[in-house]
Amino acid sequence: MRKWKSAMFEPEDVKQWILVLAALDLILCSVKWQRVHRYEPYWTDSASLGIIDNGAGDDLYIIFAPEGILIKGFDHLSPLSPHAGEEYGVWPGMYDEVPASLVAYLDTDTFEKENVTFCLWREKYDAEWRTGEVENPEGLDDGSDFLLGRLGYTAEDYVEWARSYYDKSLQLQVVRQVYNGVVINEEIITVLNPGRDATAALAELDELGIRVCRR
Repeated sequence: MRKWKSAMFEPEDVKQWILVLAALDLILCSVKWQRVHRYEPYWTDSASLGIIDNGAGDDLYIIFAPEGILIKGFDHLSPLSPHAGEEYGVWPGMYDEVPASLVAYLDTDTFEKENVTFCLWREKYDAEWRTGEVENPEGLDDGSDFLLGRLGYTAEDYVEWARSYYDKSLQLQVVRQVYNGVVINEEIITVLNPGRDATAALAELDELGIRVCRR
């Protein structure tokens, strides 16, 4: 087992980032499965789930559990993809050292456990992110920089991305307010997406645990 190769945010920061991204996507898109960033606060009785799925074959799942946090990423173009070799299979060492209490969460129908190019975790009292001794002497790209980079999106990054993905021009000042944890009301939703059903959006945001104001 080794420490993760690069600095990352604390688990609390990761959850806050995915919540903000999920909230903004929710406002911009009324169809859940079409959103890139999603958050399921009641995924199981004890765990919540963050999802980043770009619709192009790449995804990131973040499990927030009492035992800790686990991140499973899949870059479909990575040489570490189980589909890239002559024989289908998870890259050697990928899950070997993941604590049993965390890896058990992957044994569900929510996602394909075998579709993985990197995996990292922090148990409840860990001070560092961990990853297994993956057999990768050539330093092949596992897609982690590409996918984990979403968790560092600034408001400016999101505005630029949304312009391309959702074909919407957002007011940076309003997006910054969402990043800063402003109470979201009908006016904010209308400014960001005039065609959105604000009542429905507020109800969904409330379910995520986002602070909202309903008139």
